[in-house]
Amino acid sequence: MHAQPLVALVGNPNAGKSALFNALTGARQKVGNYPGVTVERHSGRFVLDDGRPVELVDLPGAYSLDPSSPDERVTRDVVTGTQTGERRPDALIVVVDAANLDNHLRFTLQLIALGLPVVVALNMVDLAERDGLVLDAEILERELGVPVVPTVAVRRRGLDDLRARLSPLLTGARPRAAAYPEDMAALQRRARAIATAATVSETPRRRWTHILDAVALHPVVGPLLLLALLFVMFQGVFAWSEAPIGWIEQGFAALEGLARTTLPAGFVRSLVTDGLIAGVGAVIVFLPQILILFLFILVLEASGYMVRAAFLMDRLMAPVGLSGRAFIPLLSSFACAVPGIMATRTIDDERDRLTTILIAPLMTCSARWPVYLIIVGAFIPDTKVLPLVGLQGLVLFALVLIGAASAYAVAWVFRRTITKGESSGFMMEMPKYQWPRPGDVAIGLWQRALIFLKRAGTIIALTTVVLWVLLSYPKPPAGSAVSQVDYSIAGRIANGLEVVVRPIGFNRDIALALIPAMAAREVAVAAIGTVYAIDDPEAAGGQQAITDNLRKRWSLPTALAFLMWFVFAPQCISTIAVTRRETNGWKWPAFMLAYLFGLAYVMAGITYWSAVALGL
Repeated sequence: MHAQPLVALVGNPNAGKSALFNALTGARQKVGNYPGVTVERHSGRFVLDDGRPVELVDLPGAYSLDPSSPDERVTRDVVTGTQTGERRPDALIVVVDAANLDNHLRFTLQLIALGLPVVVALNMVDLAERDGLVLDAEILERELGVPVVPTVAVRRRGLDDLRARLSPLLTGARPRAAAYPEDMAALQRRARAIATAATVSETPRRRWTHILDAVALHPVVGPLLLLALLFVMFQGVFAWSEAPIGWIEQGFAALEGLARTTLPAGFVRSLVTDGLIAGVGAVIVFLPQILILFLFILVLEASGYMVRAAFLMDRLMAPVGLSGRAFIPLLSSFACAVPGIMATRTIDDERDRLTTILIAPLMTCSARWPVYLIIVGAFIPDTKVLPLVGLQGLVLFALVLIGAASAYAVAWVFRRTITKGESSGFMMEMPKYQWPRPGDVAIGLWQRALIFLKRAGTIIALTTVVLWVLLSYPKPPAGSAVSQVDYSIAGRIANGLEVVVRPIGFNRDIALALIPAMAAREVAVAAIGTVYAIDDPEAAGGQQAITDNLRKRWSLPTALAFLMWFVFAPQCISTIAVTRRETNGWKWPAFMLAYLFGLAYVMAGITYWSAVALGL
């Protein structure tokens, strides 16, 4: 029997727990470590009104009793009495943030259900009142069935009342465990209902937040809203970009005309017109569509919606063994898989993290867009399926969904095989809804444009020049019937590779584009533009010339197979390099290359032969 009662201070991160611990214990503190882990144990002493000393332990912040980190595991083990070297607390002081009550009450309900004596410290009430939120502690106490004390820890307000309400709980018998639901969604609904009942008044902004969340986080309406937003985004990529694309094409046409009139025929003029302008220009023309895509993403992020989308995705990702923590890295991969893979560092569970890294390249990154846009624009009619729904935008939407659905399926397989294990929970506090600041959105778009143009001016330009050299030499003998492309070094390599890819419907042009596209996916478009410029140097350049050549040389089944290849193929050296760095070896990058290229080959073949069978 311990003479000195042990009380644990528990709560969500950022609830003001440490401030309350310091206010209660003062300088009477010591810091150690829990046995077997690197988590620090903060403990101290304070005295009750009747003179009894009490040991107070400040547990690591946690979102629930379903741990997703070593810190949360220690908190769970201590309050349940299973932590090695630590006795179970005699009572709990649960600290909740008054301004974020519904989220913090979810954990509180789990703690009350353990059956330990509980006092709730309703902390930071001054900040809540400053923001227009007034709570009734008596109603909250009645709803929870435990004492509730309003506190302002940093100002030492409410400490005497807290000690007075705690004192009788350390002498009486422990209550039986309450019958709160285990299901997290049911807990959240109960927590929200209690918070609503305890709210006396709030600002219109908070009321609107609750109203919007009731729609955005609804289990049925929420996913439909997310799909609708994504659908509008892909429709806008085509519908709003026609004019600026035309301006860029006119600019490159004028630049090509200037080069042809000022430079003498020969090596330099061919390099500039057939290499740089035809190759780099074929990629830069898609800048407006990529900026429209990022405009949507930046606005949704700045408005506070993206975190809510992560919660929606948590429900969808749970069946395959992933949590909503994987959503943010996967969402980042829509811009580029490199920052997406780096963002997996926020995932504590190593199996979750590895699975997320391995499926991140299946997200539709911005480098795929030039490929998708040129092929969809060339082969999919610009017709309206519905009054405001274009067929081209619908196909783009389908390609993105195929990538996401494939990642979902692959994750399901991996979590039951190579990364087998229990999945972790996902908790995150919701940010406030707010209007995006135009200046911030403009800066974000400017940064994305610079990144895209830098790639076009470095990686794409360099690979295009190298490809142009390989396509231009050696020259065929005078009077030869062999074309320059077929006679060149690159053409001979492509003709050899064509044997491998011909079964899935690919031709020489595609075989030639796949090799330089390993540097960056969008190089495939530049490569195709360079090939056609060298094949027909007197023809007009620009996107329309590439589109016309594609329609003449490719069949629809070949085009569809090419699109499917790029849904899966890991055509990006940077992605492979960052995977090697994040996994500390070549095992997983090699596995990623093997499974993604295997999927790309199989799915492209299935697409091609299915299209042929349907007579497309």
